[in-house]
Order: sequence, then C-alpha cells, then structure tokens
Amino acid sequence: MRSSKAGLLLRAALVVAAFVLLDSESWAAGPFSPLAGNWVGSGTLTMGGVRERLRCRAIYLVSPRGESLRQFLRCASDSYVVAVDSNVVEIDGRLSGTWRELTSGVTGTLTGLVRGPAIAGIVSGLGLNARLSLYTRGRLQRASINLDGASATGVVVTFRRF
Repeated sequence: MRSSKAGLLLRAALVVAAFVLLDSESWAAGPFSPLAGNWVGSGTLTMGGVRERLRCRAIYLVSPRGESLRQFLRCASDSYVVAVDSNVVEIDGRLSGTWRELTSGVTGTLTGLVRGPAIAGIVSGLGLNARLSLYTRGRLQRASINLDGASATGVVVTFRRF
C-alpha cells in the first residue's frame, strides 16, 4: 500500500479539480454557472517519479446565481479510489470552501482567488498544503496541483462536460 501522504495528495488534488472555474463570458452570471451538470475527466498522478493514469467523474450542483457550488467527485487510478463531497463559495473574487473524502473521512479547506477563467489557491487538510492552478474554457477544464515541498509530486486532470 502507498503512503497515506500520497493518498492525501490525490484526495486534495481531486478536490481541486472540482473547483475549476468559468469561461470569461459567463462571469456576470456567477463563477460556477458554467460548471452545472456532469463531467468526465482523465489525467495523471505523479509520485516519486512514477506516473499513474487517473479517471474521474464529477457532478456539480450550482446555486441559481452561480456563486456557490456543491460537488461530488469520484476518481480512480491503478492504486487509489477517491470519493469527494465539496462545498465552495465565491465572494468578491475570493473562494473559500470545505471538502470531505468520503471513504477515509479526511476533511480540509480550500482558499483562493478567481481571475476570470482562472483560479489560484491552496488546498489544506490533515497537515497537507498543496498549491493549485485551474483553468476553464467552454466545455473543458484543466486542474493542476503540487504538494508544497515536493516538486515532483502532482496531479493534472482535464475534464469534459457531457
């Protein structure tokens, strides 16, 4: 079995994938409006120089004004299965939220800044801090996360709305 820190990184990274933001034309409707619905994704998890393929499915429930989001995410690699339930809000370009990994019960927070279709922030939980970078354009989302202090450890996922 892999280390718990590696599993926590994966959980945090997949939570981040849920917070991918909007197409710039949709900003007036609220940052999460373009995310409503079902998404599928794939990408890679890199740990200690070893890469694994990731496969993900997400459901986004967005408030009527688009300023808050409830997300259900399930991702799997050859070594991990992660299920995440998250809540996030945007106020004046700042994000804050919480997440919970359902199989382990690990919880954490997300903070960040919205700049049009991009977000930069920090995901924290159980002694872990990870930097995140997200970008959404139309029906595509791209999320990247790197564990602080471990430049070779990270996750990249691209989602498509279906």
